Amino acid sequence: MADTIPTTPSLYANAPGSVSFKKLRKRLVRGALEVIDTYGLIDRRAIESGERPRPKWLVCLSGGKDSYGLLAVLMDLAWQGALPVDLIACNLDQGQPGFPKHVLPDWLSSVGVPFKIITEDTYSIVTEKVEAGRTYCSMCSRLRRGILYRVAREEGCEAIVLGHHRDDALETFMMNLVHGGRLAAMPPKLVNDEGDVMVFRPLITAAEEDLSKFAEAMNFPIIPCNLCGSQDGLQRVAMKHLLDEWERKKPGVRQVMARALANVRPSHLHDPSVFGFAGLALGAAGEDDPNVPF
Repeated sequence: MADTIPTTPSLYANAPGSVSFKKLRKRLVRGALEVIDTYGLIDRRAIESGERPRPKWLVCLSGGKDSYGLLAVLMDLAWQGALPVDLIACNLDQGQPGFPKHVLPDWLSSVGVPFKIITEDTYSIVTEKVEAGRTYCSMCSRLRRGILYRVAREEGCEAIVLGHHRDDALETFMMNLVHGGRLAAMPPKLVNDEGDVMVFRPLITAAEEDLSKFAEAMNFPIIPCNLCGSQDGLQRVAMKHLLDEWERKKPGVRQVMARALANVRPSHLHDPSVFGFAGLALGAAGEDDPNVPF
């Protein structure tokens, strides 16, 4: 296990030197920094003034393209001095048959990133509890999140940091809309149920396509999320296919939808807990009712 954060982002040592890659890297880094500042993932003033100690983040690394991209972007920001945070990468080995245990420790050691590998056989629990033919993802996710919260506490981390991106947020929004009957996506920042660990998503505005290109250019040693064999037929996959079809018919629609997640008009929805419909009366400040057929 490495002990210190490298003084240079050594994981970029073999990165392409092309203009297109530099633009891609800059776009991802700039987007993450904007999320960090917009949603207050750190309090720069308090940290820099010494009013509060330098925070520590547990960066959750699955071995997929998104989490590799997350780590690379955060290391880039830390190296630039734009992220006054101590980072530690963490992988949870869940006991899936065929999981290549050596890949992440070898890679993390080679690029000098501090890391911790946790081994918990959640795979056996999930396969025992979930009925045949059902997907494992929901239970697997809950178990994994609980373990990561525990590790964050043990390591003195104020937050776990996840690699969810724009497309994940949109798919979650669609799943909640179609199957859950609620308007909700993935927030860039939240507090866990116990109130003692934050959850951050600095890549929440990043396009999955950009992260795929980035991972390919960086030649990350990707570990596929199909070891449990439970990925076919997921509702999330159906939402992804639907969004793909919309994107094909109207290029850029994903970005338009993503902007909508940060542009909410409570008075044009139906939830009385977020807008005071009962108290709305003549003489109050009015507003237009656009795009509504009469």
